[in-house]
Amino acid sequence: MNQFEPDIGGEAAVLEYFDGEYRVITSGKYVTCALTGIQIPLEALRYWSVELQEPYAGPAAALKRMQEKGLLDR
Repeated sequence: MNQFEPDIGGEAAVLEYFDGEYRVITSGKYVTCALTGIQIPLEALRYWSVELQEPYAGPAAALKRMQEKGLLDR
């Protein structure tokens, strides 16, 4: 998924994130990247933070957010 793809539509899901898995709290078709605002279909979700409980559109977004929050050495 990239910034040029259309909105997925439907309802946003609410998830609880764990190491290597997540639990669906409220069902939906997508979650929104905490950094970019891009809608991520649940079947494409691969990156999230357990500590911050938020999803990311890709590895670059996840890394940037972790650095912003001081969770990684720069």
